[in-house]
Amino acid sequence: ELGLPYLSLPQTLKHLFLQGKRPMVIAGTHGKTTTSSLAAWLLDSAGLDPGFMIGGILSNYGRNYRLGQGDWFVLEGDEYDTAFFDKVPKFIHYAPQVGILTSVEFDHADIYEDLEAVKAAFRRFVDLIPPDGLLIAWGDDPKVRDIASRSRSPVRYYGLDPKADWAADRIRADGRTTRFDVLRQGRFWASFQSPLSGTHNVLNALSVIAALAEAAGLEPATIQKGLDGFKSVRRRQEVRGIAAGVTVIDDFAHHPTAVRSTLEAIRAAYPGRRLSAVFEPRTNTSRRAVFQEEYAAAFNDADRVLIREARNLDKAPENNRFDTGRLVDDLNRRGLAAQMFTQTEDLLAHIVQTAEKEDVVLIMSNGGFDNIHERLLDALGRRNPG
Repeated sequence: ELGLPYLSLPQTLKHLFLQGKRPMVIAGTHGKTTTSSLAAWLLDSAGLDPGFMIGGILSNYGRNYRLGQGDWFVLEGDEYDTAFFDKVPKFIHYAPQVGILTSVEFDHADIYEDLEAVKAAFRRFVDLIPPDGLLIAWGDDPKVRDIASRSRSPVRYYGLDPKADWAADRIRADGRTTRFDVLRQGRFWASFQSPLSGTHNVLNALSVIAALAEAAGLEPATIQKGLDGFKSVRRRQEVRGIAAGVTVIDDFAHHPTAVRSTLEAIRAAYPGRRLSAVFEPRTNTSRRAVFQEEYAAAFNDADRVLIREARNLDKAPENNRFDTGRLVDDLNRRGLAAQMFTQTEDLLAHIVQTAEKEDVVLIMSNGGFDNIHERLLDALGRRNPG
C-alpha cells in the first residue's frame, strides 16, 4: 500500500546472493533436501567453500544456510509456489548452472491440478539450465527422461540401469551404512560407503557423485572423505533416541513413495527387529483421496501400522477427502496389523503399553506431530527407568 519495493525469499536469494556464483539446484518430487545437503557438504569437505540454502537443518552445521566464499552455491529447488504474489515454483528464480532432477511424481494437490501440471513445472526447470551448464537426471524413470531430453545443456543420466551414464551396482546394506559400486559409462569407477540407508539414498548420493565429478572435477577419494563425515539432515531417518531398548526414528516422509522408500531403508538397517510405522497424514495432498490406493501399498515393510486420523479435512474438497479408516481396513486386508487413533495421546499411550525391547518405531510426518517423539521417549524411560 505504501508502494515500497519488495521481494520474495527466492527472488532475494537470486539478486543478493547468487550473482557471480555457480548455482547448483536440486529439484524433484523426492530427495531434494538430502541430495542438496550432501552436495553442499561434499563441496565444503573438498575445500570449495560453497554457500547453500536448503529446506532442512544440516546436522553438520546446525543450520540450513551458509554464506560461502567459493564459486558454488547449492540450493534446494522447491516446486512449491514462491509467494502469494508470485505463483511460480521457487526454483524459477535460482538460475541453475548445474541441475539435478531426482524424480517426478504428482504432489502438492493444492497447487497442481494433475501430474501434467507437475511435469510442466519441471520442464521449466530444465529450460533454465544454459547450454554450457549440466543436467544430472534420474534415468530409471521415463517421465524424468522425457523432461530431461528437452535440455539445452548436456545431460547425464544416473540410476540402477548399468547402461546409465552413472550407475549404482552391488548395493549392500550394513546396518545404517550402505556400500555400493559406481559404474561410469558402464565401467567400474569407484566403490563408496555411505552413512545413509536405503536404495533411494544410494540414488541421492549417486546423483551428487555424478554432478561433482562432472562439474567440479572431484575424485573418488575426495568424495569418500566427504561421505565419511556427512551427518545427514534432521528429520530424515533421524534417530531421536533409545529408551527401554526401543529405537525411535523421526522422518519427514508423507508422500506414499517416500513412506515406502523410508520403510524399506529402515527395514534393511534394522533386520530382524519389529518395525512399527507411525504415520500422520497431514499435508494438503494427503488430506485428499488422490493417494488413497497408493498409501495402502506403501507400508509393506512394517510389522504394524499406527495411523493418526487425518485432521483438518475441511481444508480438502468434500468429495475428495482422505479416509483414514478405509486405509486401515485396506492394510488389515493386506495382512498388516493396522490401527487408527483419533487422538495423538491415545496413539502415544498404545505405543508405550505395547512396545517391546529391540522394537524400532518409525514416526513419519511433515509436521511436529504434537511432539510425539520426545513424549514417547520420556514415557518409555519412565516405564523402564535405567
